[in-house]
Amino acid sequence: MRRIVGIDLGTTNSLVAYFDPQTGAAKCIPGPYGETLCPSVVSLDPDGSIIVGEPARRRLHTQPERTIYSVKRLMGRGPADVQNELRLFPFRIDSASQNVIRVKLGSKLFTPPEISAFILRELKIWAEAYFAEPVDRAVVTVPAYFNDAQRQATKDAGRIAGLEVLRLVNEPTAAALAYGLHEKRRGKVAVYDLGGGTFDISILKLVSTSEGDIYQVLSTNGDTHLGGDDIDNLLQALFHEKILQQHQVDFSPRAELAQELRTALIRVKHELSEKDAAALRFPLPNGAMFVHEFTRGALEALICPIVDRTMGPVKQALADAQLKPGDLDEVVLVGGATRTPLVRRTVQEYFNRPPHTELNPDEVVALGAAVQADILERGVKNMLLLDVTPLSLGIETYGGAVAKIIPRNSTIPASAQELYTTGVDNQTGIDIHVLQGEREMARDCRSLARFTLKVPPAPAGLPRIEVKFLIDANGILQVSARDVRTSEQHSLEVQPSYGLSDSEVERMLEESIEYAEQDFAERQLTEARTEAEAILSATAKALSAEQVAGLALEEKRRIDAAVATLKEAAAGDDYKLIRSRIDALNQATTHLAEVVMNSALSAALEGRKVAEV
Repeated sequence: MRRIVGIDLGTTNSLVAYFDPQTGAAKCIPGPYGETLCPSVVSLDPDGSIIVGEPARRRLHTQPERTIYSVKRLMGRGPADVQNELRLFPFRIDSASQNVIRVKLGSKLFTPPEISAFILRELKIWAEAYFAEPVDRAVVTVPAYFNDAQRQATKDAGRIAGLEVLRLVNEPTAAALAYGLHEKRRGKVAVYDLGGGTFDISILKLVSTSEGDIYQVLSTNGDTHLGGDDIDNLLQALFHEKILQQHQVDFSPRAELAQELRTALIRVKHELSEKDAAALRFPLPNGAMFVHEFTRGALEALICPIVDRTMGPVKQALADAQLKPGDLDEVVLVGGATRTPLVRRTVQEYFNRPPHTELNPDEVVALGAAVQADILERGVKNMLLLDVTPLSLGIETYGGAVAKIIPRNSTIPASAQELYTTGVDNQTGIDIHVLQGEREMARDCRSLARFTLKVPPAPAGLPRIEVKFLIDANGILQVSARDVRTSEQHSLEVQPSYGLSDSEVERMLEESIEYAEQDFAERQLTEARTEAEAILSATAKALSAEQVAGLALEEKRRIDAAVATLKEAAAGDDYKLIRSRIDALNQATTHLAEVVMNSALSAALEGRKVAEV
């Protein structure tokens, strides 16, 4: 059997990991750049090829209209759900989108599961290069608070990418798996997971028995629309307005400039996680320099409402588990946004204990997915994972009310059934409207599916209709309805309102197989061109610096010649030639790089002396 990998399909970054039985530990797999993090960014090249990861992230500054990030926030959602935030994103939603969002990149349209499939396929390539063998099965993690539509969209993305998704595992549960094995701790554990686009809190009980370890989720809560992105969006909107007022520079028609500012603000945010102060220096198109001095306290005052929003779900999850903060034995932080000092302080104050941060918060979910993959692959019997469904499931009853059949935080797999009857004489059919949510009225819950069960005419109240719900280990729902008197039955695996049809998924899968060889060739060429573009830009910037004015004429000629030959190669289709010309330019600019570096160090030291004086 081919090995099973664990994948964390994240809002900001994605990772792939595996469990090594020899060392008894899970490990993340590095990509071609040596990093385990693959930016969850996808770009469409003008020639039609797809770029994923770090090369695509660089294009946010140069081709934002062809590049998409944070697609996880669009998974399983309709156009009406995302209207408020679309103004913060450079990509556009096709106006003809109905149930399924279609994102416009260049002149092409893609659904969120298709874009996520490009990321999954990239991670699949990483794993296959690492193991030197095909990889076609995976455990994929999802936010605990993902609803049925969002889970189904994730499974669709896996199918399109050529992966059999054996199990969807909730991200906090995966983190607890990795943490439990790593720390060998037991007891009641809160997993606080604040990522780029989603927030989850899960309360688990880790128990050791004579037969093995049990990881039982007691409750889960969260917000699938709350994360580090919201901090970035807040800062971006605030400084767009400041720059407009102070310098009359409007970012609305300048998508490239907007992305450059976003990147600069994120860099400042990261700096303030380590230091008490940082400065934003941002050059504007009119020649002015926008400068803003940040302090950690000022940033925390801005983002405090966002961090406070996480505590509502935390309190609800504890209430559902019938626990108080003092009942918890451990608190574990997961997700890149938990590096923010305010987040750590807020969690520590609420639970009155320092949270655990020993495991890399970016990697811990992928590591846990790899542990679950190993459980499935080797049929491990001494470890049991008991997860829960995050939202209640039910049907619409007479008058538009909701009858809950499976309440939230029920352990999965789960099944339940209820008997219903007709409300009008001589009905010939009963409409079954499947809903998900916690509100009392159908109009306030998410519609998952509708179907009609035929019944023979009879007085109201006489027919007996048995409605049965079954949730599998992935949190995906199956519904059946049966007339007890006639045995007439109707059943279906729920296709959510915002899901792709089977035929659409099959078409996308067939296209990915048909064009696999062509896509790989285009990928190699695109990556080479992207790297060439980056080194040409860096070289031009270095040559324009004042400190290289005294560069020897012969050396400058060699660099100019190497630049010209690389530009010529990049305009062609031979990726090997582009790579060789990149190497040649790297060699020609070795001394130039040293001059620029030495000059920068001298300037920094001079500035420090002035500051000390």
